[in-house]
Amino acid sequence: MNAIVAVNEQWGIGANDALLVSIPPDLKRFRALTMGGTMIVGRKTLKTFPGEAPLKGRENLVLSRDRTFQLPGAIVCGSVEEVLEAVKEKDPESVFVIGGESVYRAFLPYCRKVYVTQFCGGEKADRFFPNLDEDPLWQQTEVEPWQEFEGISFRYTLYER
Repeated sequence: MNAIVAVNEQWGIGANDALLVSIPPDLKRFRALTMGGTMIVGRKTLKTFPGEAPLKGRENLVLSRDRTFQLPGAIVCGSVEEVLEAVKEKDPESVFVIGGESVYRAFLPYCRKVYVTQFCGGEKADRFFPNLDEDPLWQQTEVEPWQEFEGISFRYTLYER
């Protein structure tokens, strides 16, 4: 299992139930990495998607404590254990945790890789991803050069356990 996330300098991922920035080249990379795979996403994060709809071309597992929540085109799971059962037969390289904060924290112990887009700037965060640089279990194994898109500096990194 993998995670994929965009973080600012303080490992912030969101504010006021929205992403801190939108970087089209990063969204294209996200799509390329996750297409055909399985996404694990929280209900609140899913509400930030266009049309509050599941991502097309991928299996969407939505983690929600609300047992009455249903969403056409998605599988709703009520617990971490239920999600793990749903993905146990899948290729771990094709399973991606995509947020939000509590979902990342719940599934990070099961991840082997984290695809991180680091960016400078954006809104002040009120939601955060665990700082992998401070966790001895994780090593940064790839770092790409900084790029810029419409005034936002960003780069891609890979962390592995």
